[in-house]
Amino acid sequence: MTGKQLLFEALRNRPTPRPGWVPFVGVHGGKLIGVSAAEYLQSAEHIITGLKKARELYQPDGLPVVFDLQMEAEVLGCQLRWADDVPPSAITHPLETDSLNDLQPFSTAQGRFPILKEVMAELQKDFADEVALFGLITGPFTLAMHLRGNQLFLDMLMDKAGLHRLMDFCADVGRQCAGFYLDHGADVIAVVDPMTSQISAEHFEEYIRAPVNTIFEHIRQRNAFSSLFVCGDATRNLEVMFQTSTDSVFIDENIPLAQVKELAAKNNKAFGGNLKLTSVLLFGSESAAKLHAIENIDLGGSKGFILAPGCDLPYACPEANLQAVSQMVYDDYQREVARSTLTAGQEIDWEHIVLEDYATNPHITVEVGTLDSTSCAPCQYMYEAALIASQSFGGRVKVIEHKISTRDGLGYMMKLGITSIPSICIDGEVVFKSIIPDQQTLIKIFEDKLRAKGSL
Repeated sequence: MTGKQLLFEALRNRPTPRPGWVPFVGVHGGKLIGVSAAEYLQSAEHIITGLKKARELYQPDGLPVVFDLQMEAEVLGCQLRWADDVPPSAITHPLETDSLNDLQPFSTAQGRFPILKEVMAELQKDFADEVALFGLITGPFTLAMHLRGNQLFLDMLMDKAGLHRLMDFCADVGRQCAGFYLDHGADVIAVVDPMTSQISAEHFEEYIRAPVNTIFEHIRQRNAFSSLFVCGDATRNLEVMFQTSTDSVFIDENIPLAQVKELAAKNNKAFGGNLKLTSVLLFGSESAAKLHAIENIDLGGSKGFILAPGCDLPYACPEANLQAVSQMVYDDYQREVARSTLTAGQEIDWEHIVLEDYATNPHITVEVGTLDSTSCAPCQYMYEAALIASQSFGGRVKVIEHKISTRDGLGYMMKLGITSIPSICIDGEVVFKSIIPDQQTLIKIFEDKLRAKGSL
């Protein structure tokens, strides 16, 4: 049985001799071949070379063609900010000023989609018989957020009909993208919709379920596999996610794997996760990576489980850590050796991280815990919400981002008690956990706190 065949069995929610293994190699492919994320994501040659290298090093059962949730937004007129070590971010939102009818038509003949066509043609010749190709498309709610910006949350209250039209439009874009990937050899279409982690289950049912189901039904008609992939703390939406028409649900470290496994069994679906991106894969040791992989393999079990990181792999993730995970996937004997002989190593020392004396400060300190606001859509829009709300208060409201993609950022979040990303702390207290507040709410909180300090 090839890795691709094993992955297909897992996606059918059938028993497999080991878990499926899908390292989500996005910009990390650039690191493997010594080019920046910006160079990597704009070159067919670089993407092909990076994925071939990833296949050689990590022995995956599946690989994403590319992991970039701005592909569709770029075609539709969003301007992108490029970076050296993360995917680009959308920095303009056409529907803040224009109407839906004013958007330029979407076409997979535009933007960087022709690059992916070239990539997939080469991968078909090289390893597509043995490794499943994942086509990752931007989920309709996340795409709507790129197009509309933070005003999207106000639309949920003030313009429901307009939001439904926008969601239908974004679902149509998703179906076109799914068709593009399937036409060129993809085996699995993952609808990646991280912004859905920021809304309630009721809003998921009202705005998301029907649009994503039209995409999943389109994929099923093409006899391909589908996945709903939500980064962030989507715990409140897990049940409704599993009730969609998808074949599988992928989650990240914010969500307990045992809970996901239970819902997967209840709904007869496959499930994937739950490797920790930064604390283990990026900053941990090989021993920590092995033990963490074993923990997930034991918990995930042997039916319908696919071991994977919870999002795009960090650019600088050490190859040795991912190879350690791969060894645990494939080698039963080495797993037993690791259980008996390894320890995770010393905990990271956070003593140098000192929080502010919030009580005596004349200003408010707003600390936003993120993966990285330049690459994670929910993180970007939560950080922007805090910045925008702070503008009318001048220096009396200080906004700081703590990224878990940096050691110090991870340390600050440990000290602040942030357990879900993104989150907002105000004067050392976690106030918004994995839900983006509206401007009026934030401004009211800032005003109340400044009055209490005698600064307003």
